[in-house]
Formats: sequence, structure tokens, C-alpha cells
Amino acid sequence: MEQLICHLVGDYVLQTNWMVRHKHEKISVAAVHALTYVLPFMLITRSAPALAIIFVTHTLIDHFRLARHLIRLRNWCWTDNGFPEETPSHIAQAVSIVVDNTLHLLINFLAIRYFG
Repeated sequence: MEQLICHLVGDYVLQTNWMVRHKHEKISVAAVHALTYVLPFMLITRSAPALAIIFVTHTLIDHFRLARHLIRLRNWCWTDNGFPEETPSHIAQAVSIVVDNTLHLLINFLAIRYFG
């Protein structure tokens, strides 16, 4: 539960509009977001390797929109969002958010479990 709360605070409460708008364009903005994202995790672990894994993977997942690429592979569909054109945009966006969150939560869990 603590990891979920840290994720929600870091990814939603602490993320500014500037971060949301520019993290896909500039990796430096994604890194600033990832740095603020990691801060709540310092309440549950002081492990430098775990925090580094969370920071680096969060930066890469967000900057390169890795969730979207996973959805493209899963659906074997090469549209911008990875869904057929007839898929309502709100459905595609919701699934993308869930896949993104699942990636972050899985990696965070493994980093803290095995390094933290």
C-alpha cells in the first residue's frame, strides 16, 4: 500500500502541468519529473540502488512513452495510440494510463523488494 501511495503522490500530486506538457519532448524535463516522483519513495526506502532504478526507469518510461509502444505490440497495431481507428479516444487514453501505471508499479515493487 505504501508503494501505491508513493506512486500516486509522485506521479499525480507532485507532477506539474509543465512536466506533463514537456516530459515527452525533453528528457531533462522527464528527469525533473522523475526526481520529484522519487521523493515520496524516500519515506519507505533509503536504498540508493532502489531509488536509482525507480528514477531511471520512470524517466525512460515517461519520456519515450513506453506504455504506448507496449500497447502497439500487444495490439499489433501501429497507429499513434496503438489502437484501431474505431477505438474511442477516451478508451485508448484510459488503457494507456493503466498500462503506464502498471509498468511503474511493477518496477517500483521489484526495485524495493530486491534492492530496497
